[in-house]
Amino acid sequence: MQSRQAGFSLLEMIVMLCIIGILSTMAVLQMGQAVPAMKADGAMRVVMSQLNTARELAISQRRYMRVKFLSPNQIQIIRTDVDTTGTVTGTTILSTVTFEAGITYNKLSGIPDTPDAFGMTASVDFGTATTIQFATDGELISETGGPLNGTVVLASPSIANSSRAVTIFGSTGRVRAWRWNSKAWVMV
Repeated sequence: MQSRQAGFSLLEMIVMLCIIGILSTMAVLQMGQAVPAMKADGAMRVVMSQLNTARELAISQRRYMRVKFLSPNQIQIIRTDVDTTGTVTGTTILSTVTFEAGITYNKLSGIPDTPDAFGMTASVDFGTATTIQFATDGELISETGGPLNGTVVLASPSIANSSRAVTIFGSTGRVRAWRWNSKAWVMV
């Protein structure tokens, strides 16, 4: 009666190492493409969070909350302070957030407007408005008090698949996120 020896042959080990090497190479290549997209997703979520926070604060505190998009990569929420008679007494900066990982307000050439079609002539596009603020009812308005739709575009320089957009519906203050997939905008 012969006994069987357990284990792997040298040939089986070499084949296994080749398969592991191929899979590792594929994973590294995929990570190289995925990292800019993940960084852009993080910045997009920061913009969405800050816009939603400004809207919620405007409603809960019954104060106008101004949003500033500071170039190249910051967003700021500023509260309009009023006294008991309703007279504006000044402003208070509530938050200033900087995007990490080299993501900036950046509209890359060749990428069309989002399906919301609020305009995308610049990376931060709210038409001719100079002041962007949430009113006490949650509406996004301009300095004249009219509802204001807009688009904010973020990207890593020269990497098209890192393009992200955030759109804001003025009359409701609703915020939507979009991801560019090299062919079209896809709602997140």
